[in-house]
Amino acid sequence: MVLKRIFRGVIMGPPGSGKGTVSGRITQTFGLKHLSSGDILRANINAKTELGLLMKSCIDQGQLVPDDIISRLVLAKLRDMDHSSWLLDGFPRTVAQAENLDSMCTLDTVINLDVPFETIKERLTSRWVHLPSGRVYNTDFNPPKIPGLDDVTGEPLSQRDDDTPVTVTRRLKAYENQTQPVLEYYRSKGVLTTFTGTETNKIWPHVHAFLGKKIPHPQQVSGQV
Repeated sequence: MVLKRIFRGVIMGPPGSGKGTVSGRITQTFGLKHLSSGDILRANINAKTELGLLMKSCIDQGQLVPDDIISRLVLAKLRDMDHSSWLLDGFPRTVAQAENLDSMCTLDTVINLDVPFETIKERLTSRWVHLPSGRVYNTDFNPPKIPGLDDVTGEPLSQRDDDTPVTVTRRLKAYENQTQPVLEYYRSKGVLTTFTGTETNKIWPHVHAFLGKKIPHPQQVSGQV
């Protein structure tokens, strides 16, 4: 029997940094399982659980969800993935969460996406949504055919509460204040690598090359993922 090395990584970046896109490319390219704290949040919010309603209130007000709630949900999911290689997205956000994660496993790498806040604000405040279908438009690079109306139904578009300029600014500041100590924590451990840029498609090749040196080829790990 050939033992296959398990890879475990974390990706960090503020809301609107392209973290979701990069995470998807990493998991698809390298055959990792993907665990997103955001997906866990949305599942609980959509199910209108007690924790879900509490989380929605926090998000609508531009606040980060209390870390003890996130820790309980995420660590429980990770225990179910004990024998898999994975990429963790959106967690940890505090040093306490990072220490809890360290108590469970040893990380191979932490990727930090460093995108200027002004770039992110432009991205998010230009985003409009057709709520019934979930179709997303961007007034800069993917505008609707008729301003303010959905292309398919002609119904009005809306801007999510957390995409308004005031809320975006508040979210970015909260993210910076809360996660800077986490970045320092991982930098001190020697596992943090930061990729800086304004476009996801230009950042990705550097992330791909970096991980290509750390993760076995997908064919080598297919038996475990």
